[in-house]
Amino acid sequence: MKECALLIAASLVAACSNREPGPGVSGRVVTAAAEPDTAVVPPDLALGYKPTLRAELVARVDAIDAAIAEWRGARTLSAAKAGAEKARNLVTGPSGPAYGDGDGDGTIGGEVDAGLLPGLGGQAGLASDRPNPCMLANVLGGDFSQAAARWATMDRAIANWRADNNTFPSLASHPQRIVGWATLTLQRANLAQAKNYAGHAQLHADTTRAAITQCKG
Repeated sequence: MKECALLIAASLVAACSNREPGPGVSGRVVTAAAEPDTAVVPPDLALGYKPTLRAELVARVDAIDAAIAEWRGARTLSAAKAGAEKARNLVTGPSGPAYGDGDGDGTIGGEVDAGLLPGLGGQAGLASDRPNPCMLANVLGGDFSQAAARWATMDRAIANWRADNNTFPSLASHPQRIVGWATLTLQRANLAQAKNYAGHAQLHADTTRAAITQCKG
């Protein structure tokens, strides 16, 4: 009986070993293939932005564009100066130079909690983190660790500006050049000059936007 039991068990093992594999089974060990790396890096992260920073920067440039459009399309000098004040304040912020009621109408146009650029004492601006090399080159215009000195350079460029001596190309920061053209408007422009200055400011606003949104560096 013991021999019969062993024979039956051996037969069952053999039968199981020779059974055909079920559908989709090859009968060999299958190692799962690695999932292909299909992750797409969001454009904001590809440019080095913190999650919300790009939206804040674009919103600020949108506001600067709107202020320049008001300045450029003004029908009176007071309206042009109101637009120039907004554009300047949006760049400098409350800790930057000349922030406030630049046109003397009793209100502060372009009022914000922080400027696009760092403040005189190095207070953070929206561009302080310089998330890509284009912003470092064209928005901050290089190192801003000595912020007061960088703003003093801008002040000298404004003071020395003449119709036959445009000093603003010496400023690597395009937003600082916007401040320069806005300050000239607020200080001494007539309406025709103001509109001309606004055209220059728009070029620098466009460069600023491109540095934020189109950097390939």
